[in-house]
Amino acid sequence: MKGKRFTEEQIIKVLKQAEGGASTKDVCRQAGITPQTFYRWKEKFGGMELSDAKKLKALELENSKLKRLVADLSLDIIVLKDINSKKW
Repeated sequence: MKGKRFTEEQIIKVLKQAEGGASTKDVCRQAGITPQTFYRWKEKFGGMELSDAKKLKALELENSKLKRLVADLSLDIIVLKDINSKKW
């Protein structure tokens, strides 16, 4: 599986072309993507400006960091509860 090929800026540019009246088929051919990819992008980035997409990316990154932090803390709590429940 290939890595990410398009930036948020390029994705939004492709979506704006389609909104401008160009057919989806032509836009997909010019960008070198499948219609499935186009509709997936449209679902995620439809109606966004570039600044909105960058904010979304930053929030997703922050969210993933917070999820890892919660998972680590939950594991620590489980270990501490296990240690405290044993009789010495």
